[in-house]
Amino acid sequence: MRKSLVALGVVAVLAVIGLYSSLFIVNQTQQALVFQFGEYVRTVQDPGLKFKVPFIQNTVLYDKRVLALDPPAEQLILADQKRLVADTFMRYRIADPLRFYQAVNNEAQAASRLSDIVISALRRVLGNTTLATLLSKERTQIMVDIRNAVDHEAKNLGIAVTDVRIRRADLPEETSQSIFDRMRSEREREAREFRAQGQELAQQIRARADREKTVLVAEAQNRSQVLRGEGDGMAVKIYAESFGADPQFFSFYRSMEAYRKALSDSSTTMVLSPDSDFFRYFGTQGGTAPAPR
Repeated sequence: MRKSLVALGVVAVLAVIGLYSSLFIVNQTQQALVFQFGEYVRTVQDPGLKFKVPFIQNTVLYDKRVLALDPPAEQLILADQKRLVADTFMRYRIADPLRFYQAVNNEAQAASRLSDIVISALRRVLGNTTLATLLSKERTQIMVDIRNAVDHEAKNLGIAVTDVRIRRADLPEETSQSIFDRMRSEREREAREFRAQGQELAQQIRARADREKTVLVAEAQNRSQVLRGEGDGMAVKIYAESFGADPQFFSFYRSMEAYRKALSDSSTTMVLSPDSDFFRYFGTQGGTAPAPR
């Protein structure tokens, strides 16, 4: 009776172990390969509780989600012989788990192989591209070409490439310095040209302004001479009319004006004869000119 209970217990334990070994769980983010003695049996894509033959079958689980890979930065030579340090990243998923298992077996090996594929694709595509093209609006098409090249190679690994991008593209330090020096000299040359053009334009503006000034001054002087001549003519006319109206008063007025101008300065010294015509109004009390002799 005791032996029967022991045997029954052993059978129960073996049954539990066999049941446990025959079950496996596939999560929503996973896919599984089932092997029997190392030979492929089937692929399980649907999530849930699955069955397998205990002890003789085993499973390998892979991620179904989009995975990320950051290959190391690589120095490349472009078509115009410019050197460029490209830092890339890619997104991929395991599309064919059996081929993935046969080609690389695990994600660590896949990352190593994919890094080599990405660098190789970058060298092929960017080796036919100039720096100016890479920095232009054609950059999007270049990235599509790189992604297609990587995807074509990755299919042999059971991998579907979702995206490949150049995160950052820098020139090597020595190249950056030489380009900076060339850009600085180019900007200095442009600055000199702009200054020369500005000075030439300034000279043209000054010359035009001087010419206009000369014309305006000449016209003003001409106008002033015309007006002065008209004024002098009117003055002569007025003097003549005044002289004609009262010649004696006009002569007296002119003499007074001469006295005022000549004697206004106390330091003025004049040497004249007493009977000079200049003093003809000084000899009478009424201020009338003496009768001619």
